[in-house]
Amino acid sequence: FESGLRKTVEWYLANERWWRPLRKSVYAGERLGLISAPSLAREPKARPVLIVGRKGQVASALRRRGFGSVPHVALGGDQANLTDPGMLARVFAETKPGLVVNAAAYTAVDKAESESDLAFAINRDGPARLAALCSASNIPLVHFSTDYVFDGTKDRPYREDDRTSPLNVYGLSKAEGEEAIRSALEPHVILRTSWVYSGTGSNFVKTMLRLAESRDEISVVADQTGAPTSAEDIAEAVAVVVERILGGKGSFGTFHLAGRGFTSWHEFADDIFAHAEAAGLSVPRVTPIATRDYPTPARRPLNSRLDCTKIEEAYGVKLPEWRESLGRCLGRLLAEKAAARAS
Repeated sequence: FESGLRKTVEWYLANERWWRPLRKSVYAGERLGLISAPSLAREPKARPVLIVGRKGQVASALRRRGFGSVPHVALGGDQANLTDPGMLARVFAETKPGLVVNAAAYTAVDKAESESDLAFAINRDGPARLAALCSASNIPLVHFSTDYVFDGTKDRPYREDDRTSPLNVYGLSKAEGEEAIRSALEPHVILRTSWVYSGTGSNFVKTMLRLAESRDEISVVADQTGAPTSAEDIAEAVAVVVERILGGKGSFGTFHLAGRGFTSWHEFADDIFAHAEAAGLSVPRVTPIATRDYPTPARRPLNSRLDCTKIEEAYGVKLPEWRESLGRCLGRLLAEKAAARAS
């Protein structure tokens, strides 16, 4: 037996020139001792991108978009609760992420006025915990913030280095979340965005389409300006940012990311209903009103315009014009409505 085994081994060694290429992707011969262990080392599996958040507009878009060859794990509040330090620590230990994207937040702007403790627990303390865990793991964090960190009194689009001065609890909780990240973690990207919408979840676009089914006339604020931003466009931009960071070519800090161009809520509604009417739906009349004529628990900034020059220069990211992205989103939503009516 030993003589036969020795001859087999000698034959393999003598003929390695032709059998090795054939067996390269099947079996490299290490168990026979024909190839040294170091040459067998496989490419290390990429550590996943951890998306904190699963069902929200941006989290859903990120899950659908993905990050190319880099795997990702998306966990909702039942698995990665921002208010539970122990749970977050276990998530990091189990998933061993190479980068974290925090797409979870408390976003009920008016409700936050009466639920400030919860808003701060999620929007300030949660990001602080993520930043500390990222720091301990020596990995970057991508985090989303809002135009509502500003008071809207400037007569130009806001830049990243403009002083924050929130008008409401939600904006203050997000501003303090930003500061918590900056204090705890150097490799971070904070993306401030505005007027987010998509085909999923609750947002202005879906609300207008719902109201069109039951109202003949609606009143919409016309003196607040900003940029509607598609969650799908945000996901595309984040994919670019993540790829650059993981490739060692990322830039860190705070960036503005919003749809190109500006509009008012009233004009935004007009565009939504124009698409709906073109699709054969009945639409209500839209009456423009002033913010003072539509009182809400939380005050809103009149100017939510964001200057997005910095992210374009750093990452080459420039979102589409807001009407272009709105048209794509409404095309899908209105097609779904038509299919539902036909069934």
